[in-house]
Amino acid sequence: MKPPRILSGVQPSGKLHLGNYFGAIRQHIALQEEGECFFFIADLHALTTIQNPKALSENVRAVALDYLALGLDPQRTAFFRQSEIPEVTELAWVLATVTGMGLLERAHSYKDKLARGIAPSVGLFTYPVLMAADILLYRSNLVPVGQDQVQHVEMTRDMAGYFNQTYRKVFPMPEARLDQAPVVPGTDGKKMSKSYGNTIEIFSEGKALQAAVMRIVTDSTPVEAPKDPARDNVFALYALFATPEEREELAARYRAGGLGYGDAKKKLIEKIDAHFAPARDRRRRLEADPSAVDEALGRGAERARSVAADTMREVRAATGLR
Repeated sequence: MKPPRILSGVQPSGKLHLGNYFGAIRQHIALQEEGECFFFIADLHALTTIQNPKALSENVRAVALDYLALGLDPQRTAFFRQSEIPEVTELAWVLATVTGMGLLERAHSYKDKLARGIAPSVGLFTYPVLMAADILLYRSNLVPVGQDQVQHVEMTRDMAGYFNQTYRKVFPMPEARLDQAPVVPGTDGKKMSKSYGNTIEIFSEGKALQAAVMRIVTDSTPVEAPKDPARDNVFALYALFATPEEREELAARYRAGGLGYGDAKKKLIEKIDAHFAPARDRRRRLEADPSAVDEALGRGAERARSVAADTMREVRAATGLR
């Protein structure tokens, strides 16, 4: 049986943090064992929020370094910049011609971004069409997403159906694969997110890592008093890195009293530092060899272009553009 084709993208919107790692990156690396993976850096999508050329270019480079350092294998996985595949914007236009305005008006992400004060550009409104093109261009079977992105996969299925009904069946129906990722608390207790300014960066180390962890909000329970690990942000983050035995040992110390939050934070710093130390070393080596990153992205783009060209030949034949 042919392995599934798996598609996912990551926006280069800033330095990646623990929420990105546990929410997506760790799953992406594991998925390399399960199917044929196409992972892209969504620089075209990023234009809706980043309009500083230098910042965008630096962010793309940083994301590529991070993924490669954390274990993405460019020999097995097509890893590429979205903008290197021009067929994606051509397909987005074709899909836009068979997609009704009402579908896009129902997009939760568009409403959420407006509520956060982001200017309502045409690009922001048609964002789901470009996302559908990302998925359908590679005839993807599985799209790993969080709960907040399930609607985009459903909209992609709608657009594939509109096209297949209007012309002929070209696109398979992709399925959302819901990640069972934990909610990663930020330093303020909210969900970790760059937009909240509450992140701990994956490759932070030394004084920067210490400063970020020491900012984690805790309650005012005295050192000697028992504490509830289930209600503490420091423990929640520690639990993501620890073995079951280590989690239970620290939980017992919380409940017994005599453990200060400062000591718990030091344990968390040690865990983060040790967990990412090998990847940090790989990242430094990659950073010192820019050609290695360029070659990885170039190889991925070549593979992606080959699949994209095959799909667009069928799309052009079906629509009469050829």
